Amino acid sequence: MPSRALLANLSTRGKIVLAAGALAIVIVLFVLFRIATAPSYTTVLTGMDPKQTGEVTAALDQRGISYELQNNGTALAVQKEQTAQARIALAEAGVPASTQDGYKILDDQKLGTSNFQQQVNYQRALEGEIAQTIEQVDGVTGAQVQLVLPDREAQLFAENTSPATAAVLLSGTSGLDEGQVRGIAQLVTNSVPGLKADKVTITDSSGTMLWPSSASGGAGGATTKQAIEARYNQATAADLTAMLARTLGPGMAEVQVKADLDANEATQDRLVYGRDGTPVTRRTETESLVGRGARAGGPAGTAGNIPGYAQQGNGDSDYRRETEDQTFAVNRTFTRTRVAPGAINRQQVAVLIDRSIPAAMLPQIRDAVMAAAGIDADRGDVLTLGQVDFAPLPRPEGADPVDQVWDYARYALLGMAALIFLALVTRQLRKRENEALGGEPTWLNEIETPRPLAELEAMPQPVAPTQVMPLRSPENPARLQVEELVERDPERVAQHVRAWMQED
Repeated sequence: MPSRALLANLSTRGKIVLAAGALAIVIVLFVLFRIATAPSYTTVLTGMDPKQTGEVTAALDQRGISYELQNNGTALAVQKEQTAQARIALAEAGVPASTQDGYKILDDQKLGTSNFQQQVNYQRALEGEIAQTIEQVDGVTGAQVQLVLPDREAQLFAENTSPATAAVLLSGTSGLDEGQVRGIAQLVTNSVPGLKADKVTITDSSGTMLWPSSASGGAGGATTKQAIEARYNQATAADLTAMLARTLGPGMAEVQVKADLDANEATQDRLVYGRDGTPVTRRTETESLVGRGARAGGPAGTAGNIPGYAQQGNGDSDYRRETEDQTFAVNRTFTRTRVAPGAINRQQVAVLIDRSIPAAMLPQIRDAVMAAAGIDADRGDVLTLGQVDFAPLPRPEGADPVDQVWDYARYALLGMAALIFLALVTRQLRKRENEALGGEPTWLNEIETPRPLAELEAMPQPVAPTQVMPLRSPENPARLQVEELVERDPERVAQHVRAWMQED
C-alpha cells in the first residue's frame, strides 16, 4: 500500500519526528477535550457561616447536585446547569438560615430581668431585625449591624445626650450600586429612633467604606475636588475609549482626560415681578392722644396735670384712632435653585491613534471626539490628537491556562493542517502517476520491494538479441517506461539502487 511504502522509505529520524508529532497532536486533543468537558461551576452562596456548611452540603447531596466549597468554606459553587435546582433545594431545606435572632430574643426573657438586661436584649433584637431586613436586598448575602444607643435615663437634659450611631458590615456585596447603598443607609436610619444618616457607617467585607459616600452630603462623606475630577476623568476617558474601540478596533486608541471642575455647592435665588398682579390689601391703624392743660382757675394737683384725669376736672383731651386700607397689585415669583457641584470650568483631552489607522480618518475622529467629550473652545477646552506606533502589549503574568492551551493548540492545528495537505498532495500525485502509466507494469511491482542481488543473479538471463534495438525505439516499451520513471521520480529509483548496493 502507498502509506506502508511511504513509512518504509522514511529514515529513522523522519519516523521519530512523525511519531512525536502524532503523540503531541493526541495530547493536545486530549487536553482540549478535558477542558471542553470539564464542569463549569457558578457561585451561589458567599459569606456563608462555617457552622452551616454541613447543613448546606447535606441538602445538596440529598438532591445529587455536584458542588465545591470555595474561599475556605465560606462560599459555595455548583455546576452551572444545576444552579436553579441548587437554589430550590437550599430554599426547601431552609439553609443557610439567618444567624440573627431578631425580636425572638424578647420572647425568651426570664422573670426578674434587670433594666440593663432588658435594654441590652432590646438592642440585640433591633440589630438582628435590621440585619435580616438588609439581607433581603439583592446582592447582599450577609449583614451584621452594631448599634450604639444613648442612655436617656442617665442623662437628664436632651442637649447632653450622645447621638445614636450604627455600623453595618455587608458580605457578598456583588453588584451593589450607589442607590442601593443609600437605601440601606436610609433603612437603618428610619429603624432607630434619633439616628441620623451621617451617623451610619456601611462597610463591605473588604473594608471599603460604602457609606457615607461622596453623594451623601454627610460630614464623613464630603466630596473633595480631586475625587470629583478623578471620577469624571475616568468615566469620560472610558466612554471615549469604548467609542474608538468599536470603530477603530481594540487597542488602536488611547484617551486621557484632565478636567477642572467646580466642586462648590451653591444656591441661586431669583425674584421676578409680574405685570398683572394679584390684589393685596394692607390695613394701617393710627392712634393719637393729645391732652390739654387745665384752664386758669382750675384745681391744682393730679387732676389738672395728668390728661387722663382732665375729664374729672376742668381740663380737656383729644383722642383719635384712624384706620387706613391700602390695596396693592403685586405678582412676584421667588425661585431658589440648588446648584450641585461638578460644573466644568475647563478640560483637556489627549487622544493617541495607532499609526496603522489611515491619516484621512483623523478629521472625522477629531469631530467625533469633540462632540462626545463636549469640547467648548470658548470655555478654554483643548483637544490634542496624534498618531504614534503603539508598542505590543506584554503578556500578563499568570494568564489563563485555557489561553495558553489554545496557543499551543494553534501550532498543533497548523501541524495537522500541514500533514493533511501533504497527504492530499501525495495522493493526488500518485493518482496522476497511475493515470499516466495506464496500468502499473509487473516489474514496477517487483521494484517496490527491494530484492536481494543474489536472487536477481540466480534468475535466468534473457537471451541477448542479435540486434540491439534503439533506446527510443517503440519496440522497447520497457526501456521507455524506465526512462520516464527515472525522469519523473529519480529519488525513488536512486533509493532502490542504493539498497541493492548495500546488499552487495
